[in-house]
Amino acid sequence: MKKTNSSFSLGIVGCGWLGYALAQKAIQQNVSVVATSQNAEKLVTLEQEGICSHQLILPFENSDQHYPVFDCEVLIICITPQFRQGKKDYPDKIKQLVLAAQQGAVKRIVLISTTAAYEGLSGEVDEQSELCLEDEKVSLINKAEQYVLAFSDNSIVLRCAGLVGPNRHPGKFFNADRRLKSANAFVNLVHQYDVVELLLLLSKANIGGLYNCVSDMQVNKKTFYQHAAKALDKTCPMFEENDNDTGRLVLGNKLRESLSYQYKFDDLIMWLSAVETKV
Repeated sequence: MKKTNSSFSLGIVGCGWLGYALAQKAIQQNVSVVATSQNAEKLVTLEQEGICSHQLILPFENSDQHYPVFDCEVLIICITPQFRQGKKDYPDKIKQLVLAAQQGAVKRIVLISTTAAYEGLSGEVDEQSELCLEDEKVSLINKAEQYVLAFSDNSIVLRCAGLVGPNRHPGKFFNADRRLKSANAFVNLVHQYDVVELLLLLSKANIGGLYNCVSDMQVNKKTFYQHAAKALDKTCPMFEENDNDTGRLVLGNKLRESLSYQYKFDDLIMWLSAVETKV
């Protein structure tokens, strides 16, 4: 691990789109970082940028093997459940990471979870909302979260809304030839910049528990994706008529108040029109 003047060391499991951005920002802030990736090519990129890294393929078979990422004080887990790939082993992977953290030097864990945990609910939802655990995916997410929360009193589960940001423009999320459903449903999204900033704050904050991470943008799906299409000079999407489903609105007040944090990209419609989002 590269020595710095940082007050803590940060391990990042999973250096994909979000984890990579987090590692870069942490290094800029002089934080000691160890990152992992399953992809050998990504490891080369990380090393070229001066980010200490090593391969970690989950689930790992040899539990006795030493992985430097577990020598860090704070462990941030940035892996996805991979439900779309038909995977159901997400809780098992998280449990394995938690057990390895217990055997290492890790003092707290931060899990990047998802607001998909609220699937099946409608209206306003927050951290106190009772989950629909009869839904298999919700049950798997919840099981993984509980492993992390049981690790220590100051461990954190961060349920992130849909992620947008560099190279992830919402105008690319849909096919203009298809009619979309739920025109009046709330849009729950959050920008990569704010997630990274919040993760670094959470790594040092004296708090623990479950938090939602979402922009405070109370607009419906039709309005938002019409703006997204126009920002990329695409044809505006069509929506099914007579669909009054308003879906759910994820509330993120708890995290804002706990950290006194003001999101840079609360108004994502304004962000859509920025020049840099056109790439």
